[in-house]
Amino acid sequence: MSDGSATWPALLLLGATGSGKTPLGCLIEERGLWEIPWVHFDFGAQLRRIAAGEFPEGRFSHSEAAMVRGVLHAGTLLENEDFSLAERIFREFRNERAPSPETCVVLNGLPRHVDQAAAMDALVDVRTVLALRCTSDTAIQRIRSNVAGDRAGRTDDDEEMVRAKLALFHERTTPLVEHYRERDVPIRKIVVTATMTPDDIWRILARRGC
Repeated sequence: MSDGSATWPALLLLGATGSGKTPLGCLIEERGLWEIPWVHFDFGAQLRRIAAGEFPEGRFSHSEAAMVRGVLHAGTLLENEDFSLAERIFREFRNERAPSPETCVVLNGLPRHVDQAAAMDALVDVRTVLALRCTSDTAIQRIRSNVAGDRAGRTDDDEEMVRAKLALFHERTTPLVEHYRERDVPIRKIVVTATMTPDDIWRILARRGC
């Protein structure tokens, strides 16, 4: 999947909150997929680390951390004027992980809208889009039961905020599928049920091949 180009070959993982993106990304990194080694870039987790002050002193400014906390609290997205921060987070992740030439990246949470996708073109080469599809009610059931095992300690899972994030996802993020389809990027869709685990999804992907 890697051709030695300056951009990083990527799988873009799309799915509403509760669909199981993060644990699936972790499984793909742990087990590999399609005989390819992967690292998992979880943008939301990186933002939560910044908000909690978990990076070394000076890595991110107090104003940047405050802005990130505001975004997380409101359940909104980073907009175009804040992309420089998103780009810096991504570049630092790549430098820290120092992937081998054959290693690809699972993108989870970035890009989140079409403008970000255009800006990411200088950084990644999206070769496949994986869209995890589930209804809003199914997403809420999955969050309540923590079927994917990734909701412990989350403070943004009350139903009102979840429904707001689901609406934002359908408005701003779903159009990414058509954006990449128009660029002839393969689109893979998996319907996620209320009881489907990340392991179930990984096995479906592994059976289908690349």
